[in-house]
Amino acid sequence: MTDSVWLTTPSGKLRARGLGLSFEGTPGPFNAITDVPGLSVGVATLIDSVERHDGTESAIRTGVTVILPRGFDDFGNWYAAGIHSQNGNGELTGSHLIQEIGCSNTPISITNTHAVGSVHRAALDWIVQRSPRMASQWLLPVVGETWDGYLNDINGDHVRKEHVFRALDEADRAPLEEGSVGGGTGMNCYGFKGGNGTASRQVSFGGTTYTVGVLLQTNFGSRHELSYRGLPVGAALSTPCPMEQSDWLGGTAVPAGSGSCIAVVATDAPLLSDQLRALARRVTMGLARTGTTGSHFSGDVFLALSTANDGALGSSFPVTSPEATNLSTVAFVPWGYINPFYDAVVQATEEAVWNSLTANDTMTGRDGHTSFALPHVELRQLLGAAH
Repeated sequence: MTDSVWLTTPSGKLRARGLGLSFEGTPGPFNAITDVPGLSVGVATLIDSVERHDGTESAIRTGVTVILPRGFDDFGNWYAAGIHSQNGNGELTGSHLIQEIGCSNTPISITNTHAVGSVHRAALDWIVQRSPRMASQWLLPVVGETWDGYLNDINGDHVRKEHVFRALDEADRAPLEEGSVGGGTGMNCYGFKGGNGTASRQVSFGGTTYTVGVLLQTNFGSRHELSYRGLPVGAALSTPCPMEQSDWLGGTAVPAGSGSCIAVVATDAPLLSDQLRALARRVTMGLARTGTTGSHFSGDVFLALSTANDGALGSSFPVTSPEATNLSTVAFVPWGYINPFYDAVVQATEEAVWNSLTANDTMTGRDGHTSFALPHVELRQLLGAAH
């Protein structure tokens, strides 16, 4: 099964390796973030149309992706985390608490820019229903976003409570669909159809093999930037790029490279919050391998987390009696041995970008706007000629 899921998604769409691209490092069994033990991912994909007040129709091309770092049955257990903002033109709720104490205890959701409030409220309601005790104090759900307004009726309030609940309730530890699914449904990457992409790497330390998994919601990059192993393939491909060429946004052209990228890095390796911030920073280097220079108009925010040290980070319910408290102890990989984990983040991020592009189809959405899929045949021909 390992070879097949490295090459295709569960629905049979080609992944980057199935297209013939090669990458460094050794993936886990699924080559996905769900290779991290216990971690679950769920999606709700919304592809529909809505009637405007004037009788015309506008397309719904959006959704939500959720991550339960410790799975459905242990979703409220605290996990260590770290944040890096490459470009703050974006949003990740709950990030201030993570920066303050280096951990979180809520599911992670990713959606479109104008659905953050709806998803945040829905995540709260889901926790309230499933763990009233956990919700009896305070909750700061983690919700990230990228902008899908080129293809989606983004102001239509289409991502609702039932969609978030479905994604959370159906979250699974399995190979993942990529491309136009979940929060990535309406996204664009390097002027092609983008969306969700994932990959993983195995890292050995101290006689134990750990997993580093990455999940991206890709919505960044200009067409001319896209490169594969230093080869500027984006500029050489003939597929049209109407998003960059038209003046559809308020009578002006969209600045090249507009969009955003939300990245979640997860591992079962025991790491401190400072080490996880260092892993999150390495996402930048993985993205750079695919060509982006980080546009001002791209909000790129990255979260890294560790599911290790189960129970050591405390709970939401502080003990009121000082005599009843105990010291906590955590294990962690010594700083001098962390480089292979950096390698894993960079490698998996690069491959996840290409998976988001490869496992995709052309999509037409709002007001007839079209985002074309990465042309597999032409790319193969281009890479073959280059070698």
